[in-house]
Amino acid sequence: MVGEMQFDLLALSTEFQLKQEMWGICIFMAAVDLDEMTFTFTELLKCLKISVCKFLHLSKEIDVNMDTISTKVECTISRLKIKYNILLALYQKFTRTCAEISSSLFTKLCWIMFLLAKGKILQMEDDLVISFQLLLCVFDYCIRQLPPALLKEPYKSIIAVSGHGSSRTSRQGQNRSARTSKTETDIKVIEELCKEYDCSLDEVKNVYLTSFIPFLNSMGIATFRGLPEVEDMSSKYEEMYLKNKDIDARLFLEKDETLQYENAECLQLERTPTKNQIEDFPIVPPQTPVRAAMNTIQQLMIILNSASDIPSDNLLFYFNNCTVNPHESIVKRVENMGIIFKNKFAEAVGQGCAEIGSQRYKIGVRLYYRVMESLLKSEEKRLSVHNFSKLLNNDVFHISLLACALELVMATYGTSRNASQNVNVETDLSFPWIINILDLKAFELYMIVESFIKAEPSLTREMIKHLECCEHKIMESLAWQSNSPLFELIKQSKDREGQADEPEPANYFTQPLQHNHSAADLYLSPTKSPKKKVSSPFAYSFPESQKPYKSSSLSYFYKKVYCLAYRRLNNLCLRLLPDHPELEHLIWTLFHHTLQNEYELMKDRHLDQIMMCSMYGICKVKNIDLRFKTIVTAYKELNNANQETFKCVLIREGQYDSIIVFYNMVFMQRLKTNILQYASNRPPTLTPIPHILQSPYKFSNSPLRVSAGNNIYVSPLKNPSKFSEGLLSPTKMTPRTRILVSIGESFGSSEKFQKINKMVCNSDRHLKRSPELSTTPKPLKRLRFDIEGQDEADGRYVPCIFVLSNGTSPGLILTGLTPLG
Repeated sequence: MVGEMQFDLLALSTEFQLKQEMWGICIFMAAVDLDEMTFTFTELLKCLKISVCKFLHLSKEIDVNMDTISTKVECTISRLKIKYNILLALYQKFTRTCAEISSSLFTKLCWIMFLLAKGKILQMEDDLVISFQLLLCVFDYCIRQLPPALLKEPYKSIIAVSGHGSSRTSRQGQNRSARTSKTETDIKVIEELCKEYDCSLDEVKNVYLTSFIPFLNSMGIATFRGLPEVEDMSSKYEEMYLKNKDIDARLFLEKDETLQYENAECLQLERTPTKNQIEDFPIVPPQTPVRAAMNTIQQLMIILNSASDIPSDNLLFYFNNCTVNPHESIVKRVENMGIIFKNKFAEAVGQGCAEIGSQRYKIGVRLYYRVMESLLKSEEKRLSVHNFSKLLNNDVFHISLLACALELVMATYGTSRNASQNVNVETDLSFPWIINILDLKAFELYMIVESFIKAEPSLTREMIKHLECCEHKIMESLAWQSNSPLFELIKQSKDREGQADEPEPANYFTQPLQHNHSAADLYLSPTKSPKKKVSSPFAYSFPESQKPYKSSSLSYFYKKVYCLAYRRLNNLCLRLLPDHPELEHLIWTLFHHTLQNEYELMKDRHLDQIMMCSMYGICKVKNIDLRFKTIVTAYKELNNANQETFKCVLIREGQYDSIIVFYNMVFMQRLKTNILQYASNRPPTLTPIPHILQSPYKFSNSPLRVSAGNNIYVSPLKNPSKFSEGLLSPTKMTPRTRILVSIGESFGSSEKFQKINKMVCNSDRHLKRSPELSTTPKPLKRLRFDIEGQDEADGRYVPCIFVLSNGTSPGLILTGLTPLG
């Protein structure tokens, strides 16, 4: 009896604590909405006795149970989450670095000084790379002020030779210009730090000279030797923290419970995992966020190793062969865009970061010229011509190509987070910021993305995935904005065809999507036709004897939109309608009909809004009990889902409301007659399901099945020469994957083949664990695939990897899967 009472009291206490936490979070949300924040975020956490991770988890629970959380609150919570993740990653790197630099107690001063510099210099504090470069600047400054006796090697020797160290924190004045000059010339410490952490010395020096020295001047500590007082730095940081009302990052030093990392959900800075790696035996060990960022930048620098920020001799050859030489206009355009980019970057990140923006722009220009040259070589090979005057004098082509290069650079540096995160804040540099500042339409950028990726085969998986995310964002919403050239292109196509509605033939969707369009096709041949007549963008391209060709750019865009739309619909149907698989085809037919014939409904709206309305409408007439709240709940679990999609839908100009209001007032009114047809026993002719093929972008670690009749998969092997010594190459295999066969050279004997056969047949060999670890075999997990539509092998299989190579070019990894039992 006593035990039961104690249990009841404990349950009541736990319930009260949970209610207190929930009320506290609701108060925070209300304060954000009303702009009446009278407390800091850290004060709230301490009052509720919860951590940042617990706060994020509870706020997500609240969001699941109520659909009234505003965009403003969502953005605030997203910013806090990102800032915490950045600070956590930096602090972890900070503690390890401090242990390697000094045995003294300068840790507290160094961390607080960094927090102060970061807050003063960066308006946008979610930039991991610039933040880490600032941290190195702070380390450099503090190391210079310490006496050699308190330092560890190699910094002890560097300071001893230079004589910079001070045995006491004196405040005697020193000539400022002399101090600045010395900083510019004596870079031994910063060189060592950059070497240790694979940072670009030029970039860190740029941050030091253009941002960190002005910070030191503003703090009044640039003109004297010795470290400043901890209390002074802490007091100034306190002012900034109370003004921002967010996280008190000084508490990291105290290992405060509010900042303790608790679960995997809290930290979102991991790189995209390699889907086909077997989880029990990872080839590449986990990396810290900072190390991953530095490696990604290093990979970009390797790609651009031979690239220049001026046109190469090959490009000049193409320019000179043009009817109208575009050289002068190209260089002038690059110069003008550079001024715009630098100013806008400074506005978003911080005025002290203007030169950092200029440096990033130059990297983008190098990539722009490199890809342009590759595109022209490809077109020359395809068309056997040298005169590309029309293409090279096309402003939209150049701005699109430059924007794509810049977006890739910003994504590599982390200033443009993955487009799927949908963090909508004015100072955010994530896509589509780049097209907005360059005054480029999203549909125009879309036309270059695929050609860009194909023209630069050295792009990493993460780079390609980012551009593909941008492409999807364009297809789902940005291309459908009211000022988009897409609508004019559709109108012209329909007017010239003379038909407002022309259905696709039966084989339109069953044919695979062809990815053989070039940039020139899409930019210069939108009305390609042997009869000088443009067909409907929705009509199938029949042979010349039957029908005129359709618009290249428009038709290709629509076909890719259809594929994207069906993938998402299929995913949602699998979650919501597993007992009614026959409804998917009906929903797809209505969904497709809307995109094809009622495309005006897409104006300033989102593809997923039409998808959810189509699903609800069909279920309604088929008497399936599926409510919008259920659809929305499942939709939130999809990749790339954004709550704004169903919370804020355009009803009429200037008026926005929920998706249910949009369905009742707009969608249903426009499509009522069509929807009611599905209630009868003779529904409309069903639209064929699109042929969903793999992505046109080849990912180095994504296996493809050789044929449907076997379990052999092929993965291209990355060229080891593309990786520097400091990078972990995917070709560095585990002990299980070192049996390699080289095709194209003499084998010498059949023994090697016998060894392969023995390896494949002897599955126990692959299942055995190391004697030191365990004697019990652990079953291998099934392979996972990135590409939707690819079959998974059934059951459990033993992987064995072979490399096919001619000895000079990158080969292929053949992964054979042998069934077990």
